[in-house]
Amino acid sequence: MESKKTLIIGASTKRMRYSNMAIRRLLEHGHSVLGIGRSGGSILGVEVNIGKEYYKDIDTVSLYINRSIQPEYYEYIIALNPKRVIFNPGTENPEFYEILKENKIKIEIACTLVLLRTDQY
Repeated sequence: MESKKTLIIGASTKRMRYSNMAIRRLLEHGHSVLGIGRSGGSILGVEVNIGKEYYKDIDTVSLYINRSIQPEYYEYIIALNPKRVIFNPGTENPEFYEILKENKIKIEIACTLVLLRTDQY
């Protein structure tokens, strides 16, 4: 299995949050994981940064932020040039889909946890 460097935007150190569960599952599946969240911290050694760091070689951005917050990340995500952006339940955003398509970035309206569980990640 190929490791897919994944950036979780909306990462939370609270164990019951889906973003936290996604980080744990991605690590279990052997993927490299980075996180950005409102408050910093660490999840199983994955640093959750508050600022927008310009990482290299991001395969996937997995969103866990509300559509109303996403515009402040549009340019940042496009600059990262990931292969795809996953819109987890509750993050759907047709406006952003169009911007990503214009920049030749694949969109996936799905749940990261389900994709991992069903070997479709």
